[in-house]
Amino acid sequence: MGDSRHAALPEGYLPEDAERFMPERHAGARSDFARDRGRVLHSSGWRRLAAKTQVLSPTAGIDFARNRLTHSLEVAQIGRELAVALGLAQDVVDTACLAHDLGHPPFGHNGEKALNEWAADAGGFEGNAQTLRVLTRLEPKQFTPEGTSVGLNLTRATLDASCKYPWSLAEAAPGSAKFGYFADDAPVFEWLRAGAPARTKCAEAQAMDLSDDIAYSVHDFEDAVVSDYIDPEILTARSGHDSLIRAVSEWAGGSFSSDELGAAYDRIAETPTWLTRWNGTRQHQAQLKNFTSDMIGRFARAAIQATLEAADGAPLARYGAEIVVPRQVRAEIAVLKGIVAAFVMESGRRQPTYRRQRELLADLLDTLWDAGDSELEPAFAADYRAAEDEAGARRAVVDQVASLTDQSAIAWHKRLCDVPLV
Repeated sequence: MGDSRHAALPEGYLPEDAERFMPERHAGARSDFARDRGRVLHSSGWRRLAAKTQVLSPTAGIDFARNRLTHSLEVAQIGRELAVALGLAQDVVDTACLAHDLGHPPFGHNGEKALNEWAADAGGFEGNAQTLRVLTRLEPKQFTPEGTSVGLNLTRATLDASCKYPWSLAEAAPGSAKFGYFADDAPVFEWLRAGAPARTKCAEAQAMDLSDDIAYSVHDFEDAVVSDYIDPEILTARSGHDSLIRAVSEWAGGSFSSDELGAAYDRIAETPTWLTRWNGTRQHQAQLKNFTSDMIGRFARAAIQATLEAADGAPLARYGAEIVVPRQVRAEIAVLKGIVAAFVMESGRRQPTYRRQRELLADLLDTLWDAGDSELEPAFAADYRAAEDEAGARRAVVDQVASLTDQSAIAWHKRLCDVPLV
């Protein structure tokens, strides 16, 4: 399927990159890729990200911490700068960054676990696969002549750039729960991957993935310091340093040795803006902000330089070349992410909250399933009724819960699941 006309494409991009699953005609000067960006920004799924967990839930009463929407904006800012430096289509990378978390359910990765367990016999759940589902099915914009939703009907290049894991659950690496599409979304996945090398991310998706890693590592570290989960004085004093590096190594899944991670920590701690203590003053706030800026610049510059050197003048667009991130930089990113995991996600003080969140979602899923289509929103109720089997009906329930914000999940649970006191 293809479009009958296209505005001028950026250098290195072909007409098929701007094709849409359902052909469209447009008036106006906006490019196809710019139009994609506008569709994501105007989507209801995008607005919901403002009330979804990044690391700390918006319901936790900490009003300055990142949510999924502010995180996505920061990822897009980094991605756009990478695109400029690497000669990639800025709107494609920008849109992929803006859209990359659209499939995340309430309570972030913790919510993913709950939905994946509940849907284990119906294809499981994965936030990135759900992102493709939102973009190509659940967020209504365009329909086939038969009345089937094709979602936002984004271009092939933009959809491919949004696909962090271009394989199915069955094709995932042993022990990995990461995959990019559900079984009933295979037709659109195969369309967007036409001509692409198997299991290989396009350069734009690699830029999005790197931008996400950079933003995740530095901004979540910043939020954890400001929220008093991380005490820089303890880090600087090296109290329990060896056990911290072991925890980071375990979190990184053995991708780096303890010596590599220890050396990466030392390099980060030598940064002039590294905090040795935190008291919340404006001076310390500025120093922490400058530290995050320094880290973003450091990681991005290293990747840009290594990528351009490896490409040796070859265009990167789509599958022209790989984005190269030096191993030392990957280790430094892993250290920052691992410190946040050790002090926040794996912290004993957070576990009761995480457990309650998973129980809330499991309870809500069970209640909605028992109610059939009666408590689902109209669009999801229609999907439930149209399902050809139990797995399809369960998927409609999962789609409904995944669409909820943290606060709306709590409100739905209170309305549907709370047993009144006798």
